[in-house]
Amino acid sequence: MDIYLIAIAMLLCGVILGYVIRVVYARTQMKSAEHMAKQILSEAQIVADAKKKEGLLEVKEIMERERREFDRETRERKQEIQNIERRVNQREETAERKFEIMDKKERELQQREKNITLKEKNIEDESREISRVREEQKKILERIAGMSAEEAKKILMQSLEEEARKEGALLAKRIEQETRETADKKSKEILSVAIQRVAAEHTADITTTTVPITNDEMKGRVIGREGRNIRAFEQATGVDLIIDDTPEAITISAFDGVRRQIARIALERLISDGRIHPARIEEVVNKVKNEMENTLKETGEQAALEAGVPGLHPEILKLLGKLKYRTSYGQNQLQHTLEVTWLSGALAGELGVDIAFCKRAGLMHDLGKAVDHEVEGTHHQISADVAKKYGEGPKMINAIISHHEGIAEPQSAEAFIVAAADAISAARPGARRESIELYLKRLEKLEKLATSFRGVASAYAIQAGREVRILVEPEDVNDQGAQILAHDIAKKVEQELEYPGQIKITVIREVRAQEVAK
Repeated sequence: MDIYLIAIAMLLCGVILGYVIRVVYARTQMKSAEHMAKQILSEAQIVADAKKKEGLLEVKEIMERERREFDRETRERKQEIQNIERRVNQREETAERKFEIMDKKERELQQREKNITLKEKNIEDESREISRVREEQKKILERIAGMSAEEAKKILMQSLEEEARKEGALLAKRIEQETRETADKKSKEILSVAIQRVAAEHTADITTTTVPITNDEMKGRVIGREGRNIRAFEQATGVDLIIDDTPEAITISAFDGVRRQIARIALERLISDGRIHPARIEEVVNKVKNEMENTLKETGEQAALEAGVPGLHPEILKLLGKLKYRTSYGQNQLQHTLEVTWLSGALAGELGVDIAFCKRAGLMHDLGKAVDHEVEGTHHQISADVAKKYGEGPKMINAIISHHEGIAEPQSAEAFIVAAADAISAARPGARRESIELYLKRLEKLEKLATSFRGVASAYAIQAGREVRILVEPEDVNDQGAQILAHDIAKKVEQELEYPGQIKITVIREVRAQEVAK
């Protein structure tokens, strides 16, 4: 019994001791947990502070980067605004200069109108004075010598006619001088600048091409049995083959330069190949014709590229290519077309009009010459029809058709520029040539026309017909009459002669006093 009690007491003590130990252990654990929690919180606080600092640094970096980007964009926009302002200022300055030029021209026109009005008034006053003097002379003549009214009128009319001619010559000279003072300087400056900016080479006008051969035996092979080869070649190419005694050469004759070129290439290939018979001739000629189509297009594209005129229709480019094999008065037509294009652009730039339009019109102004042997009509009418067919507007059509006088009047400043550029290119010294026979006939006709006027002693055409110098009888033509005579001869030359460029009329009146000492 006691043992049980002791065991129970020991058990109770053990339980109590275990409880106490667990309580002490639990408290120890709690303190340790609190310490760990505090340590964890402290570490978390440290990490949080570090993260906070990193976040702040990152934010600062982002803000700094955004600020730099903003500053860069601001500088770029500021620079762009400055560029825009500079362009606007330049345009304003250009506009102001144009306005100043327009105002100056307007003032000049107003001053010219005032001068003309004043001259008209002076002429009216002079006319009234002439009428008054005429009446007085009539009365005096009737009173003196008892002349009839008709006789007096005849004498008076002769006197008045002579006086009027003198006054007219002086007035014409004054007006011409005043006009030249304002127009000559500017026009010469513009034309000289435009011409100096354009330089071109010119080729001779030919209608034959010579193809060299290795030996004269080849001539017989080209002719063929009973002439069948030469007939087949001429029929396929549309040219004439001239096989004569000229050593080691065959001549191709044709007005159409494209046909002549096709014939030359085909003949050279046949001679090089050695197989010459009708079937082979037809095959080679057809192949060369197909190649020529591509060549013409490439030539036209190259010409448009050199001229700086994009967007042309392929058919127009092909016609431009054909102009390479066309000549007019010895001037290569494609080279003339390019020269007119460059001159038109230069003149347009000097005068401040549409440069692109003028260059486009200059490039198309002679398209008709590529097909004028196939289509009825003048070359400028054909050129205008071609341009209209491929979508060009009325303004362009007028600029093309009016580049020669007689069909249509120019309706825009650009049309006048194209006509002027065409005249410059055609009339430039050395641009064109003519046969000796035609040249001599033209000079002879020019001198004969000048000597047909009363008072002309002799006339001499000089500078290849670009000037005619006329010597007059001093007893028959006075100083005022010389001016009138030059004007009348110039008008008659314009009406009756055909010539490139212009002809200068110079009238020379010389009085010589001579005595012999004995």
